[in-house]
Amino acid sequence: MRADPPRTAGVAEDRLAAFLADETARFERENPRSKEALQRGARSYLGGVPMHWMKDWPSPFPLVAVEAQGARLTDLDGHRLDDFCLGDTGSMFGHSPAPVARAIRRQARQGLTYMLPTEATFEAGRLLNRTFGDFRWQVALTATDANRFALRVARAVTGRRKVLVFNGCYHGTVDDTMVMLENGRTRARPGLVGMVADLASKAVAVEFNDIAGVEAALATGEIAAILTEPVMTNSCMVLPEAGFHDALRTLSRRYGAVLILDETHTLSSGLGGYGRVHSLSPDILVVGKCVAGGIPTAVWGLTPDLGARFEAYNATRPAGHSGMGTTLAANPMQFACLCATLSEVMTPEAYAHMDRGAKRLANGLATVIARVGAPWHVVRVGARVEFICAPGPLRNGSEAARAHHPRLEGAVHLGLLNRGSLIAPFHNMMLVSPMTRPRQIDRLIAAFDATLTELFA
Repeated sequence: MRADPPRTAGVAEDRLAAFLADETARFERENPRSKEALQRGARSYLGGVPMHWMKDWPSPFPLVAVEAQGARLTDLDGHRLDDFCLGDTGSMFGHSPAPVARAIRRQARQGLTYMLPTEATFEAGRLLNRTFGDFRWQVALTATDANRFALRVARAVTGRRKVLVFNGCYHGTVDDTMVMLENGRTRARPGLVGMVADLASKAVAVEFNDIAGVEAALATGEIAAILTEPVMTNSCMVLPEAGFHDALRTLSRRYGAVLILDETHTLSSGLGGYGRVHSLSPDILVVGKCVAGGIPTAVWGLTPDLGARFEAYNATRPAGHSGMGTTLAANPMQFACLCATLSEVMTPEAYAHMDRGAKRLANGLATVIARVGAPWHVVRVGARVEFICAPGPLRNGSEAARAHHPRLEGAVHLGLLNRGSLIAPFHNMMLVSPMTRPRQIDRLIAAFDATLTELFA
């Protein structure tokens, strides 16, 4: 009797190889202008692109974009793609929302940066508190910066050194969070470039949803802060178990650690983010990427109590550089776009549209998975939807790592792209924006159906 061929997440390896070969040839054939432009770029840019991760798309080479409006993107070869990547959340509310575009034009006539507050600064503060709750805000260019600054505050007010993060977490490129849990020990993630510090001296990794592990780490008295996303993203998405966030709040108070909630991806959950929707109460809230409609902006807010503690600390420290802040942060363009986004773009009506569309998408993907008999599942957090090439639900970062199948996922991404739908390159994430139309969702579901039908033939 002949043995069954090897399989990856239910897909026969020979079928996967044949599908990849066909889709790769199709992509090469249909995107000659993007390929030629990237070859020219190699004469100017390290690796041929201005950011190394632009080469991390699962296609043979990245597309070169020409323009994007709403939830559609046009590339150099003239393809009009339904965009469910949306700048990996940066354009979650659609490309160039009209109120933000108007704000940019107005502010551009009045100056781009001058190291002083404007009237819009204070209006943005009012809108931030209305949207996210009562915090004392600071503004950064990226959520990476905001997380880095938040950790400095936590260390300052607690006098402690270490941050607790969750295995498989994502908080941008903050050095302290680039750790993993291996055989019960915290160590630096493999592949880090030019790392000289012992990251385990500054961070402790615990599995997500492991309350006993969290308490054991906090009981050492070394933890200044818990830094967490409400839902693990940028991996195979992991949802919090019932009571997990309540336990984090209780334990952080019991052991004197600062609780930092990074909502950069989970702003998809609803108006005010996951924390507002689910009544969480962090000490510091971080939001980035789409909060100003796509203009580089992040905000981080301290509760009034923590703000007072930090002000008291700040009054006693020696004069000199704090290690926090950058010259172009809190510029007037950011505040103009913050005001436009918070008042006219990030609305209950927009979220209601996003939620309906994401539910339609998740149901459609799940139906296809069931029809072909794939051992996969679908996860949704508001407007954010992911298919995962493994049974679920997943409980922690280790399970998420085992559920990740890069070659198979790359094949699905390429199949969707060749059929007109763009999803996020680093994982299987799709976003539904206020500009996304039902027919775009249906086209994505149809492309997913066609792709899985071939893979599971």
